[in-house]
Amino acid sequence: MGKGRALSDGVIKKILLSYTYVAIWIFLSFTVIVYNKYILDKKLYNWPYPITLTMIHMAFCSSLAIILIKLFKIVDPVSMSRDTYLRSVVPIGALYSLSLWLSNSAYIYLSVSFIQMLKALMPVAVYSIGVLLKKEAFKSRTMTNMLSISFGVAIAAYGEAKFDVWGVVLQLGAVAFEATRLVLIQILLTSKGINLNPITSLYYVAPCCFVFLSVPWIFVELPVLREASSFRFDLVVFGTNSVCAFALNLAVFLLVGKTSALTMNVAGVVKDWLLIAFSWSVIKDTVTPLNLFGYGLAFLGVGYYNHCKLKALKAKDAQKKVQASDEEAGKLLEVRESERNETKD
Repeated sequence: MGKGRALSDGVIKKILLSYTYVAIWIFLSFTVIVYNKYILDKKLYNWPYPITLTMIHMAFCSSLAIILIKLFKIVDPVSMSRDTYLRSVVPIGALYSLSLWLSNSAYIYLSVSFIQMLKALMPVAVYSIGVLLKKEAFKSRTMTNMLSISFGVAIAAYGEAKFDVWGVVLQLGAVAFEATRLVLIQILLTSKGINLNPITSLYYVAPCCFVFLSVPWIFVELPVLREASSFRFDLVVFGTNSVCAFALNLAVFLLVGKTSALTMNVAGVVKDWLLIAFSWSVIKDTVTPLNLFGYGLAFLGVGYYNHCKLKALKAKDAQKKVQASDEEAGKLLEVRESERNETKD
């Protein structure tokens, strides 16, 4: 009875911890998105310089990562050759910088709620790029599901009250670059046995992003910043914003490391609905019934996709357990056979 009680307490504790990790990630992701919108939106803080803001994040995150690794030695840097860095990390850093730049730029033109609806296309982009790069197998059922998600997002876009073509192009570009980055992480890093936690990831990737972003910044935003009479750098605003961005990276690792990437996907859907509700009720963005209907369809498609991924993971785990059991049985038979031979001798 006591043993069962202890097991029950352990399970409850594990569930509560999982919910805590999910809550922390949702809170930080929510905070960063709303904070970035506040800074970049011309009607709010009115500091519409997305490249500069992203560079501030990268400078802060890379500096803090270097301090944590080199000075405090919290984690060890990953052993990586120069060739691996140039062929693997640099392309991933370039895609990451483009994704962040475009996604932050979209906040100037689109509402928070509509951006979250467009982000529902991420599974579509990841799967499509995975198929193109031969990382995923083409399945007609999965592609039908991807089309249903796309159809739902298209309805949401059609019902958008403040539709801005340039903003949509920026956000779709951000989704495409981010999806390509995620697929390349699997191809270029994971396949080589290189796993980066958030601190080592920022240690290697953030400086690379900063360098890539500096090129468009020199030509696009630096001249405007020089001429802007209203230019100001608020240390409190940008400092707390950068801390939130760094904390979000740690929260991603905590959530995926302690639960799973699938849990993060499901939590992301909850976060999107919360952001839509917040955008409508607090920021006073217009959310039409057609918006919600279209996103509802996309939401069902994403939910089904996550369900299929969960089934596939369970099947894979069951297969591994069967293989492990077979291997253990085979070793046991070998031991018994060896013992019999020794007895005969």
